[in-house]
Amino acid sequence: MKKMVLAVCCCAALLGGCGDRYEAKSGLTPYKEEIFAMDTFMDITAYGDHASTAVEAASAEIQRLDELLSVTGESGDVYQLNQLGQRQVEADTLAVISRAAEVSRETDGLFDCTITPVMKLWGFRDGNFHVPTSEELAEQLAKVDGSKVHMEGNTVTLLDGVTVDLGAIAKGYTSQRIMEIYQENGVTSGIVSLGGNVQTLGRKPDGSLWRVALEDPRNPEDYFGILDVENKAVITSGGYQRNFTENGKVYHHIIDPRTGYPAENGFISVTIVSEDGTLADALSTSLFIMGPEKAEAFWKEHKDLFDAVMMTDDGKILMTKGLRDMYTPKTADPMVLWT
Repeated sequence: MKKMVLAVCCCAALLGGCGDRYEAKSGLTPYKEEIFAMDTFMDITAYGDHASTAVEAASAEIQRLDELLSVTGESGDVYQLNQLGQRQVEADTLAVISRAAEVSRETDGLFDCTITPVMKLWGFRDGNFHVPTSEELAEQLAKVDGSKVHMEGNTVTLLDGVTVDLGAIAKGYTSQRIMEIYQENGVTSGIVSLGGNVQTLGRKPDGSLWRVALEDPRNPEDYFGILDVENKAVITSGGYQRNFTENGKVYHHIIDPRTGYPAENGFISVTIVSEDGTLADALSTSLFIMGPEKAEAFWKEHKDLFDAVMMTDDGKILMTKGLRDMYTPKTADPMVLWT
């Protein structure tokens, strides 16, 4: 679940205005739509002469992708693929599965779209929470193996009973598609918040940058900093909004596929900033599982693709140098800059 980022432009009471004065003066008002899809509320906003057409097209695309990529959409590719073990899929499904496989290879399997059996075991699919035994985990981990997802042409084959769940990458792919739809319809200024996954096109109509607040995992009613961005996806993963407590211990939903247990490697939130929403979505989960040391090494190998701002268990902010001039802190947490 990735609901840790709030688009400040949708929280006027928080930071006072977000361009309303300009809009009233210029007459350039946004066209907005809120829908429920992919198990969350989504806000779609665009500006300009063709904004209404673009937003309506974006809304329709979200609904289409939701059915196509959902594990519960019975007419969709993913549901049918999991039921049958092999299926000729649509181009979007193939693209998402291909990107998931690519990120899995780059992260040495830490991003794994076949983790579903373990998620179900813990109860993160149906809400029947349960701390599994080591024997139960071993049995379900045997069904987790991204290398058993084979693609040939537009046919996807799942070997040895593995199943796929694209929930950790589908919203990022969807926000990327919305940016494409905006551009196809002549929109040059827009933003989407898909359950907290934020992606922006251009700047706000007054020429200022979009302001995106980063929710404070220690106090989800507040935020710890702001990013000023354009043409970027800002996507956060953290374990604090989807968890359960048993015998005094909190268990969150971000599962380390190496162990089958919730990742406890030093982070409480990871935000990825990239022009590629699909990549940002997948990497927010991956870096959370890596922990600080491995995440820094991974970023140094891929620093041309993304930046990141992360909070550690002890409240330290880690940030890549590309965000230095884009970030405004709200809290006095100590910060370390990765260079």
